Amino acid sequence: MIVSVILAAGEGKRMKSSFSKVSTKILNKPMISYIFSAAKNSGSDKICIVAGENKAYLEDLFKGEDVEFLHQEVGPGLPYGTAYAANLASPFIDDCDQVLVLSGDIPLIRAETLSKFIEFHKNGGFDTSLITAEKENPFGYGRIVKDENNVLKKIVEQRDASPEELQIREFNPGIYIFRGDLFKKHLKEIGTDNDQNEYYITDMIEILSSNGKKIGVYKTCDNIQVEGVNSKDQLFHLEMELRKRVNVDFMKEGVLLRGEDIFIEPGVKIGRDTEIFSGARILGNTSIGERCLITGDSYIKDSIIEDDVVIKSSYIEQSRVEKGSDMGPFAHLRPNSHLKEKVHLGNFVEVKNSTIGKGTKAGHLAYVGDADLGENINIGCGAIFVNYDGKNKHRAIVEDGCFIGSNANIVAPLKLAKNSFIAAGSTVTTDVEDGDLFINRAESRHIKKWVYRKNLKEEK
Repeated sequence: MIVSVILAAGEGKRMKSSFSKVSTKILNKPMISYIFSAAKNSGSDKICIVAGENKAYLEDLFKGEDVEFLHQEVGPGLPYGTAYAANLASPFIDDCDQVLVLSGDIPLIRAETLSKFIEFHKNGGFDTSLITAEKENPFGYGRIVKDENNVLKKIVEQRDASPEELQIREFNPGIYIFRGDLFKKHLKEIGTDNDQNEYYITDMIEILSSNGKKIGVYKTCDNIQVEGVNSKDQLFHLEMELRKRVNVDFMKEGVLLRGEDIFIEPGVKIGRDTEIFSGARILGNTSIGERCLITGDSYIKDSIIEDDVVIKSSYIEQSRVEKGSDMGPFAHLRPNSHLKEKVHLGNFVEVKNSTIGKGTKAGHLAYVGDADLGENINIGCGAIFVNYDGKNKHRAIVEDGCFIGSNANIVAPLKLAKNSFIAAGSTVTTDVEDGDLFINRAESRHIKKWVYRKNLKEEK
């Protein structure tokens, strides 16, 4: 059985943040969620997460998942280090298990890479294996020390490395597989004779090597997959790489992306021939159909967008837009809004908790809240659905074919029956019957020369 142990208790002081490092978001998802997904999809049979003060957060994040959560206490005088943290998982590991140890801050690791690593370990009959990589200056990483026969002898952390060892380019990203019995036996032998007085899991390699165990080295050429996050600039760098990876995958499936700064969260679904321009942000549980056009500063989250929809610099949250509709620029669908087919929302139109029927149009500067609108309705400029009385929200019903004039106020609760006509400037507080015209305006007064009689200005 493969048991994955994810080390996630680190406080991440170098991140200069009040939040747990592994909870820091990358492409709108907590960093650790990528590692968890990779482990789960790599063939792991069980996952253990070693948490610190973030334990409650992680339990909530992975609620419903089959995970063992282990608590590493942190604070002055308490033991620290990767070996100590990993050893907390020992009660959940059998001697015959293979233990995959991962850091919680390597968000670009792929499940396929871990699967190949596990296969390499099994096929080679190794007692333990580790992934290594190589780069010109592996600052911050432990160095891979080999003997004259190119056999791995030990891993030396940067703080403890000699000047000669610091010249080594091959480094340790912190991904291992251990035989279960060796994992449980030798972790207890590790001491703290190092610069930080911590229990290093890297010391396991030297222990196993000195005991004649067979160690496998799986060297990857894709360094970006195994890079960790210890600062906000490293986070930025990896997020740019992940964004590129996600966007390339969409383009391979027929989506046309026109800009490097398009932000799409992994897990979003987008149909072929949809065209997305710079500045768009698409997040959460969102599905976008085929042949859509999304431009400008558009933000779409947890929503369904059907085929042939045009969205220009608009915000959509927890809503649905049916095929052939268009909105924007600067329109806003707040949660629980539903645009049916071929609806048009123009500049600065806001919709909240409402359904708008097929072919209905609101060209500009309107608010539709808590309303059910039928088909082929015209909503004039400045029209407002008044849904709140200071204590309760109320709904309005507008049937097919109605005309709502500019600057009208529709004060719910009420019903406008089909084909009714609301004159511009009217405030409607009662139901309007089928085909009726409703006008509600104060009597106008036109007082000659009033400005001059009041000496407000001089008449010339």
